[in-house]
Amino acid sequence: MAIALGCLTLGLSACSKDDNADKRTRGNYVLAVSPVAATGVADYLINAPSLESGTITTQGNGLEQDGTYRYYLTFKNKFFSMLYGQGNPGAVTAYNLQDGLLNKLTNFQTETVQAFAPVDNDVLLMKISRRLTTEESQWYSVDADEMVITKSGKINTKELAGNGEMAFFSWIKQVGDKVFAPYFCIKTTDEGGWGTDYPDQAWIAVFSYPEMKLEKVIQDNRTSFIGRYFTDGLMKVENGDVYAFSSSVATKDAKGEFNSTKPSAITRIKAGTTAFDDYYFNVEEATNGYNITNWTYVGNGKAVGLFTAQGEKGAYNVGTHVGIVDFSAKSVKWVTGFPEVGQIANVTDNNYTPLDGKTAYIGVTLKSGVSYVYNINAETATATQGLTVEGGTITAISRLD
Repeated sequence: MAIALGCLTLGLSACSKDDNADKRTRGNYVLAVSPVAATGVADYLINAPSLESGTITTQGNGLEQDGTYRYYLTFKNKFFSMLYGQGNPGAVTAYNLQDGLLNKLTNFQTETVQAFAPVDNDVLLMKISRRLTTEESQWYSVDADEMVITKSGKINTKELAGNGEMAFFSWIKQVGDKVFAPYFCIKTTDEGGWGTDYPDQAWIAVFSYPEMKLEKVIQDNRTSFIGRYFTDGLMKVENGDVYAFSSSVATKDAKGEFNSTKPSAITRIKAGTTAFDDYYFNVEEATNGYNITNWTYVGNGKAVGLFTAQGEKGAYNVGTHVGIVDFSAKSVKWVTGFPEVGQIANVTDNNYTPLDGKTAYIGVTLKSGVSYVYNINAETATATQGLTVEGGTITAISRLD
């Protein structure tokens, strides 16, 4: 395997281009897979013709990414791979699809960013300060056609918080012609450490675009902060309404002691407004104590949610319980046919849906080491095992045309 990967990634003269191409699976679906290894390794991007059936492997297959930690976005029929440099510079690599395989369009260096999203024709990137001694966070706009940074600026996130702590954006999302940026507050020092003295409030900063000028801050005291670190807690539905989830995972300090008195819940901002309305869905009450950690919107007012039970709750824990969230009914229906929690090593939280009102494809890695893509039917609340992925953990699922 070492020789095969060396030929694939380094282009050694002893390996022919045709030999390498013959080993690659082709298709419109793109899976990021982290190979099994004793230490941190880079993801491989692997094409697949279907998510419903078949088998793909990391052996001699796919494109190895440069750098251990990568995060992914599909926009304008391009696949963007973002390098998280852990304090070092980051990078953006972009691909399109040619003959069923990924084709690299560009690779350029950026700062390491903690949030990114499509806005108009751009990919908006946010490098967010986490130290009180560095008050400003930076933003960059990458033109999705020209593949270059065209705009940039700074936001004083200590001033935004206004309480002596730092505002830290959990994610960003375009809503109408604005950028909504939910944030939580953190108190940190140069020695590190997370925590807040303000765990019982939700905030969304509203910015104009492309100026990224702060217009207002939407606030609500019915929940703790929206989303989680590196997790999009906002969901825009067909009529333009925006739903927001809170996991209620605010902590007092770096020791991780939870200090919010609010339950995990979902709130709403009606289309065309910049304020929460009276919609309130107490998720913990509806599920007998579970909290939502992420979701994939499938359409028609339903999302496939990932949940943790009370004893599994953590600031960074991805849920392994799967339920169908119905916004109108304010209900969660547990999915049958999904692997038992005791069998699961990892559930992917960057997943694919065709937005057909019922289908989501969720990646699961079992403790046995084998990974699968599960087809979740939101209408019947059932899961069906699909594509098998050998030799690694699925970290993202997407599709290009």
